[in-house]
Amino acid sequence: MEIKREIRVAVNTGKVDFGLKEAYKNLEDDDCDLLIVASNCPDDQMKENDEFEGVSIYHFEGNNQVLGSAAGKPFAISIMSILDSGESNILSLKAE
Repeated sequence: MEIKREIRVAVNTGKVDFGLKEAYKNLEDDDCDLLIVASNCPDDQMKENDEFEGVSIYHFEGNNQVLGSAAGKPFAISIMSILDSGESNILSLKAE
């Protein structure tokens, strides 16, 4: 699977939120299917926080600039919440 392509398709056809605050909110509301985390995500607490248990986390190999670019955004993205995958196969990352 071409992860960058699937991220772009999910952003364009599904429902995706960006940022740690949004991730916490989506987890609280139990709306999140998958979290995609950039390799240089600045929040070390995210990795050990109990709120993230039970949600699949994909560790993106690129940094936050590359993740932002993959999502088609002109800004860096440290963490993305996939709420609805749209026409992408991004949720197959859960199995990896």
